[in-house]
Amino acid sequence: MNHSTLGFVLHDVARLMRKRFEQWARAADLTRSQWQVLAKLSIHEGIHQKGLADLLEIESVTLVRLLDKMQERGLVERRNHPTDRRCSLLFLTPAAHPLLQFMRTIGEQTRLETMVDFSTQEHDQLLHYLERMREHLLAACGQPVDEPPGCAGEVKHG
Repeated sequence: MNHSTLGFVLHDVARLMRKRFEQWARAADLTRSQWQVLAKLSIHEGIHQKGLADLLEIESVTLVRLLDKMQERGLVERRNHPTDRRCSLLFLTPAAHPLLQFMRTIGEQTRLETMVDFSTQEHDQLLHYLERMREHLLAACGQPVDEPPGCAGEVKHG
């Protein structure tokens, strides 16, 4: 009897993909957190630290530590904001671009390993289903939750 549920399987697949990506990323001496900073920053160059922390869904203090290490390594640059001295803007350095390309390559390698025996049709179908699930959850997350289902009167607030 199979006791797998959709949530557990999705979580496990995502965890294993991250683990495999990290195995490849060790060759570049880069953590997954640092890769996420590089990836987001490549799309949002010139963003301020608080904005990047929000995009990454991490605390500002955590991002500051990551950025300090990455700046020491010559991958990111902090520049003064032109009108607000309290905030700095973030940019990739030229040294970050080859590393970013390498990380994209190992991301693709990880995806290939994940989907090795899937046909193009199966791949497209799975992606379609997952995108639909994401849309449903985005819509659901936009709705208020009054009471968990099946718990009428059982869960006390406060």
